Amino acid sequence: MSGDAAGAAGAGAQGGRVVEVDVLRGFALFGILLVNAQLMADPYTAFGGGPGASALDRAAAWGVTATTTAYQLFSFLLGYSFVLDRRAAGPSDTGSAPRHLRRTAGLFGLGLAHAVLLYPGDILMTYAALGLVLYALRDLTPRAAVRVAVCLVAGLAALLLAYGLLTVALTGPVTPAQYAPRVADTVAAYRGGFGSVIGAHLRELPSALGANLMYTPDMLAAFLAGLAAAKAGLVERRGRDRAWLRRTALRWLPVGLAGGAVTAVCADGPLDSRWFLVGHAVSLLTAPALTASYACGVLLLADAVRPAADVLAAAGRMALSH
Repeated sequence: MSGDAAGAAGAGAQGGRVVEVDVLRGFALFGILLVNAQLMADPYTAFGGGPGASALDRAAAWGVTATTTAYQLFSFLLGYSFVLDRRAAGPSDTGSAPRHLRRTAGLFGLGLAHAVLLYPGDILMTYAALGLVLYALRDLTPRAAVRVAVCLVAGLAALLLAYGLLTVALTGPVTPAQYAPRVADTVAAYRGGFGSVIGAHLRELPSALGANLMYTPDMLAAFLAGLAAAKAGLVERRGRDRAWLRRTALRWLPVGLAGGAVTAVCADGPLDSRWFLVGHAVSLLTAPALTASYACGVLLLADAVRPAADVLAAAGRMALSH
């Protein structure tokens, strides 16, 4: 371990907070809010808006898809915080397994309640299950963790790309009009009573969990990237290095935005819905670049505008956020 990384580890062991991580976590929370607002606002999200969507609505959907990588950043920070939490607990690993199991069980319970009562597209249950995998991999070296993460992302991207291209070649486009009967049933259920809403959530839950399951390799890869970065003390060493942050943000932003634009073209038009998985295969490969650029940009802004940093850090310090 380098001297800087050792110093960062020592600070973590003494219980000091890494404020930059809190700031980034708060930013990721607001990004997740933005994405989920789009998902909850329109049952035709997969088409970039329903038959009656305005040009402004479609443009907003396209822009959110092209520019948002909130769950990748949040997943990265979960892995980062996992290492900080272990450091704060001290050098002994005694009792950490039952404690981690209690925390993940509580997270799963919160996710289940959220999925049944409020929104079936919940990710917390998936995070809880992957938290157990992260614990099992906790002793990986940073280099090994990064290698596993790269393999997970590359493998999932290849599978999605192959399946997406087969879909384009062998099937016809699905239009919002074809989806309308199912949407009408869902809307009617949500306009009913309490039991009707809960029933709709339960019917949608298996497909939502299936979608989360498909992307678990990418989430775990982000966990492992965060674990590797925390073990190397990346944020502690570079979080206030303005030259490094600016250089990294500018280097990776074009790659990330180009990939986001391809994803939006495939998911929200002008290409039809058959191209959805092709676009997301591209996103898997370029989202880390956009995520890194955003993270560096946010830390630059936080250093220049302290009131904004304080707001984000306050959100990121909430116990339920990590």
